[in-house]
Amino acid sequence: MAEGDRRIDAVLAARPARRRALSGDAVKALVVRGGWAGHEPVACTDLFAGFLRDRGAKIKITDDLEVYAEGEPADLIVHCWTRGGLTAEQEAGLVERVRAGAGLAGWHGGILAFGYEAARYQYLVGGRFLGHPGDLVDYRVELTGDHPITAGLDAFAVHTEQYYCHVDPGLQVLATTTFTGAHGAPETAGVVMPVVWTRSFGRGRVFVSTLGHSRADFDVPQTRTITERGLLWAAAR
Repeated sequence: MAEGDRRIDAVLAARPARRRALSGDAVKALVVRGGWAGHEPVACTDLFAGFLRDRGAKIKITDDLEVYAEGEPADLIVHCWTRGGLTAEQEAGLVERVRAGAGLAGWHGGILAFGYEAARYQYLVGGRFLGHPGDLVDYRVELTGDHPITAGLDAFAVHTEQYYCHVDPGLQVLATTTFTGAHGAPETAGVVMPVVWTRSFGRGRVFVSTLGHSRADFDVPQTRTITERGLLWAAAR
């Protein structure tokens, strides 16, 4: 077992009820997916729904944002919906469910290119997508600090969209990338941009990764491992 996996298990073990749930059948994971098809929300969420099922979670998958207003019980919410937004009732339902203790997790545009008019949602997530100079480009992801999600991993290379975001200064940043100023965006030269982050929100936890443009992105072992661990971390309030 890798160091990070051992540490995730230790985090869960410190919360006995949640640990039993993840090893049994009590954790409820709500997967909300839809929006722009280019980010392959079905293929990507199917990958991680299978991972969570293997951990004993019960999965509900929906393509209806109204589930947030309806108050669907969930220990973990996986939001994968590029473009579009929330009604006031949907936004309130999601935000308050996380504040009360649910985990929220998502990646790339499925969580960051959504709900631009929803200020409470933006505050919850901690960032918003602005652009990706050069579209699919080669760049490195550097790991920062010490956290179970990234433990035992080294810096790695990817070929995908390098997200430029506006981010909350209060985030716990776990990985970054440095822009070179290439691809027609010289003003970005030297900018160190968060790639993976977490935050606490009330009694809940939030995990966000800018990686994951398509299902193929998760063939990079580090990208997939970080996402899997992020889901488990968010579920272990």
